Amino acid sequence: MNQKNRQEADDVPGSGFSKIEKEAMKQRAKELKAKQNAAASEQEVLEKINEMSDANRQIATQLHKLVKDHFPELTCRTWYGMPAYAKGGKVLCFFQNGDKFGSRYNTLGFSDLAQLDEGSIWPSSYALTEWNAEVEAEITRLIKKAIG
Repeated sequence: MNQKNRQEADDVPGSGFSKIEKEAMKQRAKELKAKQNAAASEQEVLEKINEMSDANRQIATQLHKLVKDHFPELTCRTWYGMPAYAKGGKVLCFFQNGDKFGSRYNTLGFSDLAQLDEGSIWPSSYALTEWNAEVEAEITRLIKKAIG
């Protein structure tokens, strides 16, 4: 133990742990809690997906799989009861189940965090009626661009 660590350990008499060790334990507890919260958030997203009609569930499941497989930097959570994917704790994109709002199509939407800017006007949401290789490639491109 170096002199600085010894002094910090002495600052907490009788504790057995230095300030540095206590801070490390707090950080580890925070990490474990975040991991538990991430698992709970993903479970909530999967529950929302499972509530959807078969056709919409298939699209939402494929979107979820794409994000999990290709964009590990995004975390999943619900946002206004919809599956969403966040960057740095802020929602980047979301899946809006068309049935939920009586719409004839689902929507893949992007928040203002998304770096989709193209001049003075650009789309921030997309109608999503089916899932195929072309749709998957376009969504992959959009999410990559949105992340920046």
